[in-house]
Amino acid sequence: MIEPGTLSLFLVAVLALFLSPGPNMAFVLSHGIALGPRAGFAAGLGIAAADLVHTLCAATGVTALVAAWPPSFDLLRYAGALYLLWLACKALRSGRADLPAQAGRAGFAQVLRRAWLNNLVNPKALLFFMVFLPQFVDPARGSVPAQLALLGVTLSLAGLLFNTVLGACSGIIGRWLQRRRGGAGFQRGVLAAVMAGLALRLLLIDRPTKGF
Repeated sequence: MIEPGTLSLFLVAVLALFLSPGPNMAFVLSHGIALGPRAGFAAGLGIAAADLVHTLCAATGVTALVAAWPPSFDLLRYAGALYLLWLACKALRSGRADLPAQAGRAGFAQVLRRAWLNNLVNPKALLFFMVFLPQFVDPARGSVPAQLALLGVTLSLAGLLFNTVLGACSGIIGRWLQRRRGGAGFQRGVLAAVMAGLALRLLLIDRPTKGF
């Protein structure tokens, strides 16, 4: 359906995107450092799950319908910013001794939900799937929605692999910090600062002139 050369080019472009610092990388790194490798992996899995939702929306035309209503961009970014600020406050309120325990209680589910929801309400992510994927689609090669779905699933799986490695590496750093005096406070501060920074980023981005 998709030419091997086109798919290879797509993977190279995706890898370049992954290596560029962005909100997903910051989300995985901060949770890995604060809560350990398991939380880093859960964050990556939540992002991949949200990417699949974005893929479905792009392939079925839902993204285009949302983008056609200009206020939707602001609604999404304000909701995302409020959620991230809530996570930042929650990280600051957690006690020093509670941080490792919080990782155990949250397990996969809580961190996965955080990452999934954060990515889902990010209007830039929605716009990215609407603009990026179609560049590698050739209508002459068959169904356009099917090609979009294949590209989106490929991106999601590649992202999961990349973020798994990223989460594991940051989790090792997190475990090392837990054994150091003052390390728990630093972990808590990193998580809160990253969440607040991502919220500020959402509030400051300009609405695109096209799409939204």
